[in-house]
Amino acid sequence: MIAPILVLLLGVGQGVGQADRLVGAVREEREGWVRITIAGKPAEIGYQHGALLAPEIADAKAVIADEMRGSTGKDWAWFRDTAKELYWDKVTPELKAEMKGIAEGAAAKGTKIDVWDILALNAHIELEGYYLPWLKGQASQKEACSAFVATGSWTKEGKPVMGHSFWWGWTSGQRFKAVLDVTPAEGHRYLMDALPGFVHSGTDWAINDAGMVLCETTISGFAGYDPEGIPEFVRMRRAVQFGDSIDAMAAIFREGNNGGYANAWLMADAKTGEIGKLELGLKHTPLAKTKDGVFYGANFPEHPSILKDEIPNGWNTNPSQNGCEARRLRWKQVLTADKGKIDTESAKRYLADTKDVVTGETKAGDGTLCGRGGWGGAIQAKVTDGTMIKAMRYEGRMGAPDGVPLKLAAPGRKFLKDMPVRAWVGLGR
Repeated sequence: MIAPILVLLLGVGQGVGQADRLVGAVREEREGWVRITIAGKPAEIGYQHGALLAPEIADAKAVIADEMRGSTGKDWAWFRDTAKELYWDKVTPELKAEMKGIAEGAAAKGTKIDVWDILALNAHIELEGYYLPWLKGQASQKEACSAFVATGSWTKEGKPVMGHSFWWGWTSGQRFKAVLDVTPAEGHRYLMDALPGFVHSGTDWAINDAGMVLCETTISGFAGYDPEGIPEFVRMRRAVQFGDSIDAMAAIFREGNNGGYANAWLMADAKTGEIGKLELGLKHTPLAKTKDGVFYGANFPEHPSILKDEIPNGWNTNPSQNGCEARRLRWKQVLTADKGKIDTESAKRYLADTKDVVTGETKAGDGTLCGRGGWGGAIQAKVTDGTMIKAMRYEGRMGAPDGVPLKLAAPGRKFLKDMPVRAWVGLGR
């Protein structure tokens, strides 16, 4: 049974100044998701975001700071200072105002936080996973998510269908539960899930009112970084706010590309039925498009140019030795078997799939579409189709996509929580 929605019209019981800034802002909690509806100029949507999600932002900051210390040996002050030095001058004035607004709104609710904390939160994936390895001459170790997009004769209605599961570490991954429904003063209204405090998504999943949807899976084994370029969190946000076609989104991702958070981006245009896959390396950024076909991602580099020039340690294509290749094979199997019948219900089934193509067992692991391991795995999932995209809606499931409750809490792991079973639920207005 789906839990009832809890709606909080912010502004009730607040001081006059706070109430004025929160008029029309809404917070809803449903099946583990926390959805906020905000609108206005950058400083206004930032303030509303910070005020509505203040407890979650405080929690996210504490968890990410602890996790980054463990994975990099760097304290939070390093992330604040380095993000400021590397990225602040490359952040647009609008996003600067929004970040300042987030910090101000959260602080107004009693959270000890400032704009440099918000910047560091938004930058931490890139700093940990790409900048630091680049300084050491190493490839990125990021390997997250499974996703597909199909259209034309492959789908039941002939319209685009997309599905995505977010793979991350158990502790911080559970914090990616915000759903941001934003109507900015400029650009398109957009709906995306995110870590509270983010101006981008991070998972990455977003829909806009131009009929566009996008998601991604990271490119495993990738190496390359340009510290003079524009950080991915700026480009991703601009793509969803201002992109009205696959080509337009790709152009935004490519402009100033620094190689950070290198992903294979899957996109769909509900207006035309076209889908695309942008492999966003640093040296190479190939884009494939079709109005009748399917693209999928499972962290494997695909285009020959990226394999040749941006995967320095080579790529093992053996599914029995590489979980990314096992998932690649499984995507091909399930999508080919369902050609002409793919819809959001089958998408949910794919994202919950725990069939191991190597062993034949039904058991979640590194090589299954619904992945699970000691470090983390599939933490939440989303699906949408052409009709839902135009209505700015999608369905999401917080927790393991296969519906298995996970007992994760452990002594000495103060931030790690169990993951209960959650229902699929509609997200959007």
